[in-house]
Amino acid sequence: MTFFIQGFLVCGGLIIAIGAQNAFVLKQGLLKRNILAVILTCFICDFVLISLGVLGLGSLISESAVATVALAIVGAVFLFVYGLRAFRSAYVGNAALDLNTENGGQSSTLKAVLTTLAITLLNPHVYLDCFAIIGGIAGTIPANEKLFFLLGALTTSALWFFSLGYGARLLIPLFKRPATWRVLDGIIGAVMWGIAYNLARYAVRMYGG
Repeated sequence: MTFFIQGFLVCGGLIIAIGAQNAFVLKQGLLKRNILAVILTCFICDFVLISLGVLGLGSLISESAVATVALAIVGAVFLFVYGLRAFRSAYVGNAALDLNTENGGQSSTLKAVLTTLAITLLNPHVYLDCFAIIGGIAGTIPANEKLFFLLGALTTSALWFFSLGYGARLLIPLFKRPATWRVLDGIIGAVMWGIAYNLARYAVRMYGG
């Protein structure tokens, strides 16, 4: 039980921080668009990456300078464009959005899943978190206890994404005002660009080193 709690807390400390993935899940939850598909995509990514990290198989990827630099560059470009779209949305406004409808408008499930995958997997930090931090801590745990650590980490992931996705609807009365959407889109744009900047700087540092 001790290692279950340790895994729960370690993963929680990493996953709850505001980031591109959480911002996207929150917005989909507010719009009631493809929430389950987005949540499951996030959790499946966590399941695979955290499992690889705990089992020690992810170190091969995290140690590849070429792979991490390539991911950093692609991720920076993707997040810059996505952030630009968010800033544009903040400038134009979302007055036409109707949050009273059950589905918040039509949107392709495939597109939502692909966007979630891109936001999640094109960020090299997700590999550092899962392989270096979570995997590093798991490396100090006895082999017969690692399963409990892994279950604790995955429990955090499931609880967090389902709470964020479906709990977002509690904020819907606040987001009936267009000005609130402008603020959220502005924050999302800033988060995306902040991460894109860090990824670009990381790629330059790695390439230069």
